[in-house]
Amino acid sequence: MKRDSVASIESVDKKASVSSLGVRLRHTRLVAGLTLIQLAKKAECSESLISKIERGSATPSLAMLHRLAMALDTNISTLMSEEAVVVGPILREGERPVIKTGGISMERLVLPTRGGLLQANIHIVEPGAASDGQIEHTGEEVGYVLEGMLELNLGDESYKLGPGDAFTFSSSVPHGYRNIGKVVAKVLWVNSPATF
Repeated sequence: MKRDSVASIESVDKKASVSSLGVRLRHTRLVAGLTLIQLAKKAECSESLISKIERGSATPSLAMLHRLAMALDTNISTLMSEEAVVVGPILREGERPVIKTGGISMERLVLPTRGGLLQANIHIVEPGAASDGQIEHTGEEVGYVLEGMLELNLGDESYKLGPGDAFTFSSSVPHGYRNIGKVVAKVLWVNSPATF
């Protein structure tokens, strides 16, 4: 069984976000007709972790969110945020929603919509922060390092990337990353279909 990944919650904003995630997670689990034990088994984590997330007393890593979403046959966008009302094709700087978990934030460039095929985010990765293991799913991904240094892991291969480097791969290849630099890394990351 994979280790449970939980980041501490410090600010009021984070508490509100985690509480909202907990409500959506519990609702999605109940709609799927799963008990805590059943979901824990499907997501390869402890029942205790799911209970803490649902109560708003813990926040999962991105990898754990992905496992929970896959176990519930949904995606992270559905669990993390209300479906946004699209008011036009422009998302201004400072007005885009940001998903935060641990030392990683994802600034939304495409607002999640039901049936949406495209997902684009700016991954903002604190020094030393990592995606907590590798995930795999259907689709394709492309990225471009805007700032900082990133180690991209694709299966057994590891690549060191810096500003201006680009990558692409099939999402079915187990993948993960970590910031190997001393400053925040920013990566423009696009995948289809929407997974997070």
